Amino acid sequence: MIAFTISQVRIGQLRPLGPSGVASGIYKEPLTGGVMAERTGFAGDEQGDRRHHGGPDKALHAYAACNYPRWSSDLPEPTAQFQPGAFGENLVIQGAAEADIALGDQWQIGGALVEVSQGRQPCWRLNLRFKKPDMAKLVQATGRTGWYFRVLQPGEIAADDTGQLVSRPHPAWTITRVAHLLYHDCLNTAALQEFSALPCLPESWRKLARTRLSTGHVENWSRRIETPD
Repeated sequence: MIAFTISQVRIGQLRPLGPSGVASGIYKEPLTGGVMAERTGFAGDEQGDRRHHGGPDKALHAYAACNYPRWSSDLPEPTAQFQPGAFGENLVIQGAAEADIALGDQWQIGGALVEVSQGRQPCWRLNLRFKKPDMAKLVQATGRTGWYFRVLQPGEIAADDTGQLVSRPHPAWTITRVAHLLYHDCLNTAALQEFSALPCLPESWRKLARTRLSTGHVENWSRRIETPD
């Protein structure tokens, strides 16, 4: 039986981020009780950019607890920042990481049934969060992105709940493999064709894969990972 544990559940309201004070929901606080997981996310949770954050395909952001010490080892200077909640995650996952989670996985967590929809595509807000101009690029390169759940059946989730695997239709498509395809082996035609055909894939990712296949070029990442002037 494949399972993991929710060590923390976190939500946050909009707060200013960085020198320009851009509105962001990245600062999330842990809850002592349960919270309702709805189709578009946790009740009471906020996102500053609703075009690129939140919504049904990005309802809950999960992050593996084992990644924090890895970041502390790689970047010892700001090591105190690498704690639960550092990446704006809603769920801190104990016992599973990106290599253990696959697209389309359905998990029962507490009272909610959720499905893995995609890995996180890191953006420049992480640069501001960690006061490190290449942090989004590093998250992308390492594959320590975390992943998103869409909520299939709303229900309450609380710390110490166990995630139980209900269905795994695409075991080969782990979050680690997806990150390798998107950011390293970018024009692997066979992999892109298989990836674009996955029925659980968000339409934005299907379009990305098909565009690479049709043009033979990789999209420009600079607007996403480089902090605006």
